[in-house]
Amino acid sequence: MRAVDIHADLLRQSASDVGNDHRLGADEAPPAIISMFLGDQLEDVVSQLVATGVATESKEGGKLMTGVSTLPDLDKDATDRNRTSPFAFTGNKFEFRMVGSADSITAANTTLNAIVAESFSEAADRLESAEDFDIAVHDLIKEYMTKHQRVIFNGNGYSQEWVEEAEKRGLPNIRSMVESVATLTTEKSIRMFERFHIFTKAELESHAEILYETYAKSINIEALTMIYMANRQIIPAVVSYTKKLADAVIAVRTAGGGTKVHEALLQETTELLEEMQHALEILEKDEANAADITDNKEKAFYYKDVIRKDMEALRAPADRLEQIVDKKMWPFPTYADMLFEV
Repeated sequence: MRAVDIHADLLRQSASDVGNDHRLGADEAPPAIISMFLGDQLEDVVSQLVATGVATESKEGGKLMTGVSTLPDLDKDATDRNRTSPFAFTGNKFEFRMVGSADSITAANTTLNAIVAESFSEAADRLESAEDFDIAVHDLIKEYMTKHQRVIFNGNGYSQEWVEEAEKRGLPNIRSMVESVATLTTEKSIRMFERFHIFTKAELESHAEILYETYAKSINIEALTMIYMANRQIIPAVVSYTKKLADAVIAVRTAGGGTKVHEALLQETTELLEEMQHALEILEKDEANAADITDNKEKAFYYKDVIRKDMEALRAPADRLEQIVDKKMWPFPTYADMLFEV
C-alpha cells in the first residue's frame, strides 16, 4: 500500500504508451488514477488496524444461493473482484491491470519490483534497529495503513465521482503518456532506481528523451495517415456521392417529384464535406509547423495538445459522413461492418 501510494505516478508511467492513452479511462479499462481494490474482507482488516492497531476478526464470504434445489449453494469469496480497479486484490494475489494486452510487461514489472523493494527495505531498516520487535511491527503496520489508506478504493473506478474524490485525496490523475514521462526523472524516482542499481540518472533522462521522441513520431505517423486517407479516399468518395445526390435532385425535379429529402441530404453532406476540408487544412498546416520543432519534449507536447485535437476535429465530420454516404461508395469498412457483419 505504501509503495503504490508513494509511487502512483511512476506506476502510471510504467503502463504508458501511445495506444494505451486511448484505453485507460475508457469503459473497458481501468482509469488512469492509481488506486487499490481490497474487497470487503481485506478492507475490514485494514479498518481494524487503523482504528486499533490490531485485527481480531475477518469477514466471511457467505453463500451464493442458486435457487435450484438439486444444486448445492456455493461459497462466496469475501474478497470478490473489481474490474474497474487498476490494482485489485483477487483472493490470493494482486493484479496490476493497467498494462495493455499488446504491451510488454517489462516496465511495469521493473517498477513494481523496485517500489516494493524500497518499501521492504525501509521497513527492514526500522525493524532491525527496534528495541522491541513486536511493538515496532505493530506500530509500523498501523502507521502505514493510516498514512496510505487514501489509495484504497472499492467503488466504481469509471465514475466521475471517483475522479472528483481522487482529487480530494490528492491522488494523481495523469491522463496521457506524454504527461507521465516526467515522473521518471523526479528526485524520488532517481533516488529509488539508483539505490537498487536499476537505472542511473543519466539512463532515466535518456529513457525520458526516447519516450518523448517515440510519442511524437507515433502521432506524426497517425496524423500523416489520416491526411492521406482524407485527401485520397474519403473526400473524393464524398464528392462523388454529392454529385450523385445533385443528379438525383435534378432528375426527380424534372420528373415532377418532390426533392425536399434529396436537397436536405445534399445540404447536410455538403456542409460536412466543407467542415472536413477545413479541419484537414488546419491539420496539414499544424503538421508542417511540427517539423520545425527540434526539442523532443516540446514536440511531444505539441503533438498531444495541438495535433491530436486537430485529428479529433477532422474525425468528427468523417464519422458523421460514414453514416450518410452510400455504403457502396464509402472507401473503408464501416463501424457497422466491423461490429455486426462477418
